[in-house]
Amino acid sequence: MICNNLSVNENNHLTLAGVDTVEMAKKYGTPLMLMDEAKIREKCSVYREAMKEYFTPDSMPLFASKALSFKYIYKIANSENIGIDCVSAGEIFTAVKAGFPMEKAYFHGNSKTDDEIRFAINSGVGHFVCDSIEEVSVIDEIAGEMNVRQKVLLRITPGIDPHTHKKISTGSVDSKFGVAIETKQAYELVEKTLKLENIELMGYHCHIGSQIFEYDPFCDAARIMLKFIADTKEMFGFEAKELNLGGGMGVRYTEEDPEIDYAANIKGIADIIKELCAEYGITLPKILMEPGRSIVADAGLTLYTAGYLKEITGLKNYISIDGGMTDNPRFTLYQSPYTVLLANRMNEEKDYKCTVAGRCCESGDIIQEDVLMPKPKRNDTIAVLTTGAYNYAMASHYNKVPKPAIVMIKDKEDFVVVKRETIEDMISNEVDF
Repeated sequence: MICNNLSVNENNHLTLAGVDTVEMAKKYGTPLMLMDEAKIREKCSVYREAMKEYFTPDSMPLFASKALSFKYIYKIANSENIGIDCVSAGEIFTAVKAGFPMEKAYFHGNSKTDDEIRFAINSGVGHFVCDSIEEVSVIDEIAGEMNVRQKVLLRITPGIDPHTHKKISTGSVDSKFGVAIETKQAYELVEKTLKLENIELMGYHCHIGSQIFEYDPFCDAARIMLKFIADTKEMFGFEAKELNLGGGMGVRYTEEDPEIDYAANIKGIADIIKELCAEYGITLPKILMEPGRSIVADAGLTLYTAGYLKEITGLKNYISIDGGMTDNPRFTLYQSPYTVLLANRMNEEKDYKCTVAGRCCESGDIIQEDVLMPKPKRNDTIAVLTTGAYNYAMASHYNKVPKPAIVMIKDKEDFVVVKRETIEDMISNEVDF
């Protein structure tokens, strides 16, 4: 199994955190997202403790809300004493409703609206992560109107290529995110920000991409960012108190993916950072990281009910399911690999090759191609592993398909944290004529 919270029970059924997934499908219906709370807390703890040990004591992880946002996840983050990053008023509102202490929230985004800025300040968001001088100037103006001095980090583009998928690489010079060091515009951004009356510059942020298995790219980014800290200290007399290295550590989607020791990666990055701080003559800043995928991805799986088997003689076999790109668009977007299992017949020989096809009226609605499994039958339970991140978060209503429920498992007990949408829910904002 690709994760240690998965097993097979005496009924030949797949289990998650000791709970029979086939029984969960019967109890709650499908599509269904199952989440393992203990696994989420384990990952939070690994990041929190490693960062506290190897960086400064106040260093901490910020859960990346874009990976998965609902009220209960913020309750977990709060009780695990970690921060969060948010990228919209919707994520901020959800965290506020969950009772999360918003001074530990960081507000990202390259196109924050004036209303979102006001809402975030009113909500007590601790830091804004700013993407351009125009944005910093707008925040300064609004903060002044609201009689607030707002803490900010500046998003800097280090020009790193982490060799990940182009659509999830964010650290290159021509990225839509951040301001580049290479073009010298990052230095101009710092100089102008330091002159703003209602802005308190705390430091810098960078993010180089996602699904990165080696820690060397993070060390490369840290080297560039620490040199930038040293340069801006010399140029402007400002020494950054915080450095946010973003997220991006990978997870195992298939057996071919390597296992990652996150604590060891953090230690390796810390060793380089400490050496560089000494070399550049700067104080070790508070370090922040933004794990999202690596906290929730393998804590979740999605269950579907098999529909119809279509065999195209000599070419291809398809098994349809009752979900698809509406609850998991990642194969359509990135050709993302997944492990797919027949959850109710786990010990049977996997000798049948088929493509798992979604229900949408779209040729590209595929979950995974050429999967080896026992020959599926109608009403079998199909499990797609490692779907805790960027699945429900990216879900849509394409074809007017409702979003699935999310069920949390804690100490072998199951409970709903997000209710299944109904077709009535989907049209609740539509006006009657």
